[in-house]
Amino acid sequence: MSTNKRRNRGRGILVGVAAVAVGLFGLSGLLRWRGSAQLVSIEEIPDTGDACYRPVSAESKLKAASENLFSTFEEIPVYAQDARPLDITRPPVRDILDTAPIYSSVGLDLEHNEVMLQDANTWSIKVFSRLDNAKPGAPPTEPRRVIVGPKTDVQFNSCVWVDPASGDIYSVENDIGDVIVVFDHDATGDIEPKRKLKVTHRAFAMAIDESTKELFLSVQYPPQVAVYSKTASGNDKPIRLLIGDKTKLSDSHGLAIDTKNKLLFINNWGNISDYRVPGSGRFEPPSITVYPLDADGDTPPLRVIQGPKTQMDWPGAMSIDPATGDLYVANDMGQSIIVFHSKDQGDLTPAKVIKGLKTHISYPTGVFVDAKNQELWVTNLGNSSATVYPLNASGDVAPLRIIRSAEEGKVSLRFGKTQALVYDPIREQILVPN
Repeated sequence: MSTNKRRNRGRGILVGVAAVAVGLFGLSGLLRWRGSAQLVSIEEIPDTGDACYRPVSAESKLKAASENLFSTFEEIPVYAQDARPLDITRPPVRDILDTAPIYSSVGLDLEHNEVMLQDANTWSIKVFSRLDNAKPGAPPTEPRRVIVGPKTDVQFNSCVWVDPASGDIYSVENDIGDVIVVFDHDATGDIEPKRKLKVTHRAFAMAIDESTKELFLSVQYPPQVAVYSKTASGNDKPIRLLIGDKTKLSDSHGLAIDTKNKLLFINNWGNISDYRVPGSGRFEPPSITVYPLDADGDTPPLRVIQGPKTQMDWPGAMSIDPATGDLYVANDMGQSIIVFHSKDQGDLTPAKVIKGLKTHISYPTGVFVDAKNQELWVTNLGNSSATVYPLNASGDVAPLRIIRSAEEGKVSLRFGKTQALVYDPIREQILVPN
């Protein structure tokens, strides 16, 4: 094999191993080791001439698959007797690093006039005044306090919710923690939660029904909605579980409850599979499925919103206007907030769309209807901000206020939960799926 071919093959294997390693151990493992989200540059292992590679037969692949990673790349290593060990612990040439917040969710404490923003980048919950406003040319907005540190158990948290009665702050972890943590209203710094609830892996969004003291929790996979007592802790089990083929749940994300009309709304990304049946995976368009608020077991939806006219593209959090029943959806890849009426169904255009350059909306994943002040809150992954609009806003409308935690014009790297990476040697680019 020529020297150039061997070098190119070495590059491919190093990048592949790095990609598989990150996929296997997760970015969270790197974060615990390094202390912050970082990607290191990919370098070529020195060519010692001691290793060569040969194609493997189907039988060899099967055997090698249980013995080493190289079977993933259709090859197995063959080393000469004088092969020398290589030191690959050298420091990176450079880092690709974003230290600014990535706000995934928003919750409001209307009793204390405060807003809580879930930061998935620095693993924290930042608390601001509801009336904070970063005007053009002003420095980033400073929070009143921050809940952050290893004792908090806040990691890749995807949703924050504030108990309107007590001011307690609920937050759910979406990746390795599998837990809901609860803090007192005044919690700050590296503090242990007052209560923890162990939940199913890949939990995403929460809502609380104050009339029944029930906590609703969406789970991505296997798709389900678990309903707990609001005060559940430890290993307490759900009161009921909405799950099964008839539910039409599929990679469930956003959740909203309409306590007035007794309805439960769930949005789904459409990734469907039965983990017990190989080859059963398929993709369907994203959807919003609607159920009775007390739905249990394998209950079919009352109606479904689904189709190209809906404009749904990776829908995130949802929130209900209690007066009208209108459903507000953070439409991540659609770069918009889309609104449906409570009784909508089928393939139809949204009743309203908030979108455009004036809005400052950039990859929105969090949304919250403030019925008391007739305002709509949005969190933006793409520019480290939360934006506020009149509740009746529509089209390309400027926000009333902005909480901005980075410089003006910020474009976030959006390293939300990096799973793998690959290097393109032709364009000399690093590609990072999130």
